[in-house]
Amino acid sequence: MASVARSSVLLKQLAAKQSVAANGLRVAAFHTTSRKSLLPPPPQRIEGTVNDPVEVPPPSPSHGSYHWTFDRVVAAGLIPLTVAPFAAGSLNPTMDAVLAATILIHSHTGFGNIIVDYVPSKRVPKARKLFTWGLNAATVLVGLALYEFETTDVGLTETIKRVWKA
Repeated sequence: MASVARSSVLLKQLAAKQSVAANGLRVAAFHTTSRKSLLPPPPQRIEGTVNDPVEVPPPSPSHGSYHWTFDRVVAAGLIPLTVAPFAAGSLNPTMDAVLAATILIHSHTGFGNIIVDYVPSKRVPKARKLFTWGLNAATVLVGLALYEFETTDVGLTETIKRVWKA
């Protein structure tokens, strides 16, 4: 009985392999999904010919190493600004405002870098402009919310202290 059942299973597997081979479909090892793009590629265009020189962008101090250095300085500055109010035990409103402003600047520049890296202005200029304006609007909105929170409520560090102890 076992040999009959085993041979029928083997025949089914062989038939399945032959049907896959006949249809031209191949299954790659270790792949669980098919290769489909989630979204269609953005519009592509070719400008000029192969022999045309590449346009060199004008130099700007807001790009390159100065921009990278500013991002690293702000990120490194967040470490003492985050620890100082809790280590010293003082909840100074000025220190709280500086912490909130630094977090806002750090978030704005970080999301700006993501937009610059992943939404190319040459391929999708309208989307780049939309994302940039959206980032600016969100930064202003969060800045106003942090200002309101700092001036009319207990402040950022006191809130973190209360949540930490809760």
